[in-house]
Formats: sequence, C-alpha cells, structure tokens
Amino acid sequence: MVKYKRILLKLSGESLMGSQKYGIDTNILMEYAKQIKEVVSLGVEVGIVIGGGNIFRGLAGSRKGYDRVRGDQMGMMATVINSLAMQSVMENLGMKARVMTAIGMEPIGELYSSEKGLQSLLSGETVIFSGGTGNPFFTTDTAASLRAVEIKAEALLKGTRVDGVYSADPEKHPDAIRFNSISYNEVINKELHVMDLTAFTMCRENDLPVIVFNMNKKGNLKKIILGEKVGTLVKK
Repeated sequence: MVKYKRILLKLSGESLMGSQKYGIDTNILMEYAKQIKEVVSLGVEVGIVIGGGNIFRGLAGSRKGYDRVRGDQMGMMATVINSLAMQSVMENLGMKARVMTAIGMEPIGELYSSEKGLQSLLSGETVIFSGGTGNPFFTTDTAASLRAVEIKAEALLKGTRVDGVYSADPEKHPDAIRFNSISYNEVINKELHVMDLTAFTMCRENDLPVIVFNMNKKGNLKKIILGEKVGTLVKK
C-alpha cells in the first residue's frame, strides 16, 4: 500500500515560524505533527531532522561578528529546541517520539548512534535527530542526508514552502519552471541550491532519492508515501 516504508523527513527551521518573524508557530508545528502521525499510522517508520534557522543560523551569525565555530554550535542548540518542541507536540497527539542529539546532552536527549536510532524506529518510535552532525561547517541538510543513509531510509523528503525544484527562485521569478524530476548532477550543474553540495553528493553516492515538496499543503506527505507524484523527485 505504501511506497516508502522508512523515510527521513527534513524540515526547515524557518518553516516553523509561520507568519512570525522569529521562533515557533505552534499551529504550524501541530499541523506538521498531524501529517507525520498520518503516515506513521500507515506503518511508515519516520526519522526527522529539523533546521534551526527560526532561532539562530550559524553562517548568518558569523557575518555579524560571531566566531563561525561558536555560531554553528549555537545553531546546533537551536535545532535541539525545535526538536524538543516537535517531540512535545507529537506526544500530545499520542505518538511515541524520541529526540536524539549529535552531542552529549543527557537528559535532554539521548546521544545518537545509528544502532539506537534503528532500534527506536523498529520499535515504532518516531526519531528526531537533533544537533546537526555535531560538527561546525555542516548544514542540517547534510545532517539529514547522513542520518538518512545511516538509518537506511528509502527516501529523503525535504519539506519546504514551495512545491518542488524550480529553475530559479519562484518567489522572485514568477516565470521559473518547476521540474517534475531532475538528476543530482543537473541540480549541481545548474546551481539550484535546493540542498548544499555535500548533502547532494552524499545522496548521489548512496543512490538515495530526494523528494522536494510543499509541507505546508495538508495531505502532501501522505500522498508521497502512497506513491502519488508530488513535488520534485531528485535521483540519478
């Protein structure tokens, strides 16, 4: 019935702001959690990586005078805050959710290992991987690609505010063309900036398909799981 039995869902921190300029819009968080619960009820194992741009972005901070390493570490903490918020909302919906951190942070979250992550998924828990990769100079897109490969996900689903990959930024260029499918090499060569180069290279080398879609449209996540064509498929 379902096309993907195990996925890694990447959510941007900015998307959690909703119409706000900073922080977390609880209504957005709840809508995301409901969509995730919908696919979990179909028997799908879900891992999640959430960015931290709604609170602090390391690269942007370095442009304002912060040390890049310290800025990235602050960004990692921001992803943990978002992950804890998602866990709380999920549990309020009756779901089993676990936060794992890339750096030691007990009792806030359990220190990540691929073995523990897989065990949690197999036991029916939705696992939220926080703290990025645990290292500076790597984005949460790279963290999502890494975790997806480690947990042997069948696809990486990147939930955004737009409905796929375009030839240019559709918010700035109304005449931009949307791709139904595109190869990793085309994305890199055209410099479409859907994910960073490190993340795309990891997906390409491990033959991990990426689906870029609009997470804000209710039902899109379930449609993808059921095999419907939504957003843009990036593959070899």
